[in-house]
Amino acid sequence: MNKKELLRQKRHKRLRKKMFGTADKPRLNVFRSIANIYAQVIDDASGKTLVAASTIDSEIKPQIKTGGNAEAAKLVGLLVGKRAKENGIETVVFDRGGFKYHGRVAALADGAREAGLKL
Repeated sequence: MNKKELLRQKRHKRLRKKMFGTADKPRLNVFRSIANIYAQVIDDASGKTLVAASTIDSEIKPQIKTGGNAEAAKLVGLLVGKRAKENGIETVVFDRGGFKYHGRVAALADGAREAGLKL
């Protein structure tokens, strides 16, 4: 593992100490790889993933050329927001996973907001 990834994991652990998703207000977790971006809505109290979406999802894959850009991240945000609303989830805690709130992570958050989620 390189130094950059170790620093990100350190930031993520620091953030997760203070952040907890409940059934009323679950946690929207984001993981960004070089080729794709993944989002999950998690209830930490029960330890279950309620909703998930990613750039490798069958609804998004045909619409995008590559999964590693802001346009694809926004589509993932829209899809995870739509699925969360269908499951009755209105408000979430945004967990950026130690990544900077910039670029693809910010685009995913904007897409989730457009779908009607409150972050």
